[in-house]
Amino acid sequence: MKKLIALASLLPGLALADTGYYMVTAYDVEGQASVDYKYWNAHYHGRTVAAPEIGIGYGVTSRWYTELYGSWVKFNGGGAVYSELAWQNDYLLTQGQYPFDLAIHTKIERPRERSDGYALEIGPALQTEIGRTQFNANLFFQRDYRTEAGGPTEMTYQLQVKHRWKSWFQPGLQVFGEVGKWDDWLPLNQQSHRAGPAIFGGRDIGKQELKYEAAYLIGRNSGRAAKSFTMRLQYIF
Repeated sequence: MKKLIALASLLPGLALADTGYYMVTAYDVEGQASVDYKYWNAHYHGRTVAAPEIGIGYGVTSRWYTELYGSWVKFNGGGAVYSELAWQNDYLLTQGQYPFDLAIHTKIERPRERSDGYALEIGPALQTEIGRTQFNANLFFQRDYRTEAGGPTEMTYQLQVKHRWKSWFQPGLQVFGEVGKWDDWLPLNQQSHRAGPAIFGGRDIGKQELKYEAAYLIGRNSGRAAKSFTMRLQYIF
């Protein structure tokens, strides 16, 4: 554990939040349960950090999706260490009555050491379509309550374009970023912005479905050049 803390201290400002690497989308999945596996890594200056995650999700109603998952972290190819438990909830406010759909995303994170408090993320998730092309834009506000006073409220964003070419192969583009405090942005050279190509798809397996997505992101994490790979597999039943 001491080694992990020492390595973490070498990575100040690196975007570790999973929503810095995975797009939040909200759909009507009422009655569907899923096993959700996610993984991302980032390479920069000869160092590597990676974070596998595993969770269980369920569509409670046509508007409400909830998921509980655990996260681990690995540094420089070392063993994975459990880092946190997270509870995500996405609630659709609209369902087709407007040219776009609007959802509210929330997530509560509880770190490994419960005495460290918790973190909260909340914000709107927008989605629209033009023909067979889907567009997503999300804006989230994050705050760390690991101290009595709580940390500053920071702002992050997500952008995505996806073309529904085939059910098993849909090319697209993803963009993620963090700008610092929501009302006092960091200087541009200290902000984090990553973008790159992405692919999506799914296959029916009897009455079940396997969905995937993957992206290769290039950009900066807190002023440091970094390259990242992300992937997500969902087994829906």
